[in-house]
Amino acid sequence: MPVGIGGVGLRISVRVRTGVSRPSVGGRYGTDAVLIAVAARPVDGAANRAVETALAGAFGVAPRDVAIVAGAASRTKTVLIAGEPEALRVRLAELLDE
Repeated sequence: MPVGIGGVGLRISVRVRTGVSRPSVGGRYGTDAVLIAVAARPVDGAANRAVETALAGAFGVAPRDVAIVAGAASRTKTVLIAGEPEALRVRLAELLDE
């Protein structure tokens, strides 16, 4: 489930795989992290930008509404997605296959 719900959106945990041939968003890693696979490599922030773009598409928000707030240099990251928290929580449950 989410790391926390705030007044401005939803804070979630994600687990990232980089350099894949088939990018995707969805599935569960551990108990609460969303799996994200991106084609970009972790060089000069390219993978982080790809993660933000992929999450924006998966949650139906603009890329500017997604920000990595912790773990920028790690495969496990905390991400803040701006928007209506309840709608984002419903989409998160779908992505986690709940």
